This record gives sequence, C-alpha cells and structure tokens, in this order.
Amino acid sequence: MTEERERSPRRGMCAAVLSLEAIALGLTTPVMIAVSDVATGTALGIGLTLMCACIIVAGLLRRPWAYGLGWAIQVAAITLGFVVGIMWVLGGIFALLWGMADFLGRKIERERAAAFAAYDAQH
Repeated sequence: MTEERERSPRRGMCAAVLSLEAIALGLTTPVMIAVSDVATGTALGIGLTLMCACIIVAGLLRRPWAYGLGWAIQVAAITLGFVVGIMWVLGGIFALLWGMADFLGRKIERERAAAFAAYDAQH
C-alpha cells in the first residue's frame, strides 16, 4: 500500500508526454535538413539536443525543479517554429499536452492524498 501512495500520476503523465515529444523532436532533424535547408551539423545539434533533453528531464521528474525544465523544453519546441514552420503547431500541441498532464497530475495527487487521509482516519 505504501508503494501505491508514493507513485506519482503527475510524474508518470509528464514523463509520457516528454517521451513522445522526444520522438517528435528527434524526427525534426531530417526535416530541418531536407525541407528547411539547415546545415546538417546545426540540425543534428538542435534536434538531438532537444530529444536528449526530453529523455533526461523525464528521468529527473522526481525532483520538483525538473518540471520547470519541462516547461523550458516546451518553449524551445515552439520556438523551433522559426526554423521548421510546423513546429509552431506541433510544439503548441505538446505544450498543451504537457500543461494538461501537469495540471491534471497535480489535481489527481491532491485528490488521492485527501482520499488516503480519509481512509487512514477511518482505520
């Protein structure tokens, strides 16, 4: 039961969003090269750095400050729209997913804490 109480729905949902976003950002690398005529080295640096950042931050979500890094990744993904136009939309969608995962995760955690407190008071 203790393990059940310690599992964070917020962390799980946010990590899932970042994991999917890592794939999308990694796939922007060939788009930057082929469609936007970005130099190969620059495209690799931007795309792979953002992809790795998503994976690293997903693993760091046990720490509260990592959620701020998650928001920074969302800003970077949207800003990538200056290079690859579709990233305005795709980055916005991922930012919306991230925001909802963060918001709903916090809400679920509050409600679970209240439910466990009520359960403990009864037993």
